Amino acid sequence: MLIKEFCAENFTQIPAAIDHGADRIELCDNLAVGGTTVSYGVMAHSVQYCHSRNVPVMVMIRPRGGNFVYKDFEIQMMRADIKQARLLKADGIVVGCLTEQNQLNTAATAKLIEAATDLEITFHMAFDQLSPENQLSAIDWLAEHHVKRILTHGGSMNEPIERHFGYLQRLIQYAAGQLILLPGGGISSQNAASVSKNLNVQEVHGTRIVPIAD
Repeated sequence: MLIKEFCAENFTQIPAAIDHGADRIELCDNLAVGGTTVSYGVMAHSVQYCHSRNVPVMVMIRPRGGNFVYKDFEIQMMRADIKQARLLKADGIVVGCLTEQNQLNTAATAKLIEAATDLEITFHMAFDQLSPENQLSAIDWLAEHHVKRILTHGGSMNEPIERHFGYLQRLIQYAAGQLILLPGGGISSQNAASVSKNLNVQEVHGTRIVPIAD
């Protein structure tokens, strides 16, 4: 079975997405800046609704748009949001922290992982800003720290994901047995099955991953 993770902005499209076959929800706000954390009220209502439909919810934990280099006070904000996600019984969180040198910020990421007891963890597309060598070491470190999946386009978002199949296949092979590589970016209901078949993956992600009626 192919798991279709729908990237939802706020609550608005969640009911239709589930009606049209979404198997999991990534809950965000402000997709124009790549996604930030929703309000407490939106999180509470979304989790309650999705669970009533037996659909898990992954909550984006990101205090602002822009880069993925966070100050200490921003890490504390994110830890507080993770606590709320746990209290509201979300199924998981989506996070990503880098250094100013575009390397995985292990210290900051570890603090967020520590706050996420019993939650699934996805490392988001900040991963795509790492160099190929740093991506491999990041897979190792994230797997060792119980991160379940990494969301990746496999290369520049200016190019269709099909152009990155070769590199994604190498990443998927490297990560096999450690964690899940979750392809995303430019995947829709039209090409989801093709992406799954070509990459031999059982999970795909996108804002158009299911055909939501207007």
